[in-house]
Amino acid sequence: MQNRWMIPLLALACAVCVATIYFPQAVTALIAADLRVAPSSAALVATGAQFGYAAGIFLLVPLGDRLRHRPLIVVLMALTGACLLAAAFAPNLTVLIIAGTLVGVFTVVPQVIMPMVAGLVPENRRGAVMGTMLGGLLAGILLARTFGGTLGEWLGWRAPYIVAAVLILALGAVLAVTVPHTEPPVRHNYPALLAQSVRMFREEPELRRSGLYQALTFGGFSAAWTCLALLISSPRYGLGAETVGLIGLAGAVSVFVTPVAGRLIDRRGSDPVSLLSIIGVILAAAVLAFGVLGGIAGLVLLIAGLVVLDVAVQSGQVANQSRIFALRPEARSRLNTAYMTCTFVGGTLGSWLGVQAYDLFGWPAVATFVAFVALVALIRHFAHLSGRRGTPAPASEEPSAATLR
Repeated sequence: MQNRWMIPLLALACAVCVATIYFPQAVTALIAADLRVAPSSAALVATGAQFGYAAGIFLLVPLGDRLRHRPLIVVLMALTGACLLAAAFAPNLTVLIIAGTLVGVFTVVPQVIMPMVAGLVPENRRGAVMGTMLGGLLAGILLARTFGGTLGEWLGWRAPYIVAAVLILALGAVLAVTVPHTEPPVRHNYPALLAQSVRMFREEPELRRSGLYQALTFGGFSAAWTCLALLISSPRYGLGAETVGLIGLAGAVSVFVTPVAGRLIDRRGSDPVSLLSIIGVILAAAVLAFGVLGGIAGLVLLIAGLVVLDVAVQSGQVANQSRIFALRPEARSRLNTAYMTCTFVGGTLGSWLGVQAYDLFGWPAVATFVAFVALVALIRHFAHLSGRRGTPAPASEEPSAATLR
């Protein structure tokens, strides 16, 4: 890529597209009040977006190995913008959930862009460039709640959908004339592409293990963030959606910690970072439980717990992707499809189960759920370590030259 603005532009596209999955978490209470539905029902909007993203990863991302990237990216962004506008003018919750789910399906552009970029840059620059792409994703995730909560508090919950639609349609128009021309690397038909992702998941135990780790920890992450808006707006705190957005800014710490995790993977391999990540989620759950205190003390502990949770989950993401990308370098896009599908299926289930737990038993049940899913991952990790004790590490466990830095 000769254009020096191309990488930052693609990173921006990643940030804006992924933000559409996360900003609905900050406006749940506003949606509930405006549409006169229960907060737990309004939370289905955020759950639907995550479910749609999981479906889009599985159904659409493999097309990045079959179609030219420029038209695929532009069409997906145009469809995302159209669905965001449909959500913005939704007359009731049912239409909003359907439109929001379709937003999730089509906004998988980052998962198309990253494999494309990996194939366009020299190998000696791939780590740095992919780090920039990951930085864009993290920025989108972190700023999404601030954007949604602040704008929603000022102008109503529909405003973030309208602004996001305008941004994505404008970016799509720019990318329509700037994305480099690429040729499809494979000529497989569409059913064969889907089948290969499923077959890789069946054939690669390390892919299954990595997918399980991230599905569990991301499920806890999604439960905590989806229910945070419900807790913050409850009588215990009595705060608005803007507060949820400001809390999201605290997670910016993970942007700086993630490269450290990448360097540790280079030196020690992915398993030590996975272990630290899972333990970090358990510690975060313990701190989050004190959010039930209310007041300034409860808010400070909530923020601290969420920062630890963000850092742990994002570090685990680096470790897991490092592990799977070392399996079959020629099939990274399809490996990523299988892995990210697991991740967002876990996120969707975690979000839904978290809301049910909150509805029945309150915030302590959400913190308990976060700890429980991480404990399951920890047991699986110790089982793996026990199984390979005394045996040479497989090639996929060695540090990868493409590890994000």
